[in-house]
Amino acid sequence: MLNVTNLKKAFKLPDGTSLPILHIPEFHLDAAEQAVLVGQSGGGKTTFLHCIAGITAPDSGKVEIDSIETTRLSEAGRDRVRAAKLGYVFQTFNLLSGFTALENVRLGMTFASGRHDLKRATDLLNRVGLGERLHHKPGALSVGQQQRVAVARALANRPKLLLTDEPTANIDPANQQTIIDLIRECCQAEGIALLMVTHSSEVAGQFDRVESLSDFNQVLETASAEA
Repeated sequence: MLNVTNLKKAFKLPDGTSLPILHIPEFHLDAAEQAVLVGQSGGGKTTFLHCIAGITAPDSGKVEIDSIETTRLSEAGRDRVRAAKLGYVFQTFNLLSGFTALENVRLGMTFASGRHDLKRATDLLNRVGLGERLHHKPGALSVGQQQRVAVARALANRPKLLLTDEPTANIDPANQQTIIDLIRECCQAEGIALLMVTHSSEVAGQFDRVESLSDFNQVLETASAEA
């Protein structure tokens, strides 16, 4: 499902020097497999997700999603693959404040097929416990409810791969497990591969596969050796 090979990414600093962030010799995730990614803050986890999703273009290397080598595509091509093949749950939700929960989920469908599947959107919001808040805008929803809308939106197009970046970071402790369960159960039910970034040892402990970025990111290995 997901194959990453020799991926490298660096950022330019204000003084013109280059700051290496990622050097990933290889990373693989099978269809319907669920894995969690842990690591230190600022270690490149979000950048890694962005490179996988095509939000950020790597400097070199290969990303292959569902047999499509996205790193060979134009920005527009990566956008199309992301819309058709990927779901992404951001830390900050990225909901549109002027749209209802239902409209936010249906809008996500537009980017892929161009069709609004009202039944699918409604069913997903019911599944995440928001059946009675379909027509509420984000400002009328709690933080936990906004995250549930974001999960439903990410699943709207039946993606092959779901990327989630600290999905419980802005959720109160009482609702964190609910969000994790919702994500994992939806992915299992629909055969969606899941890669979840988290700082929570409690969340990571629920996964059979736990990957530490420092174990396969050679930039971090080099920095550690030099220290």
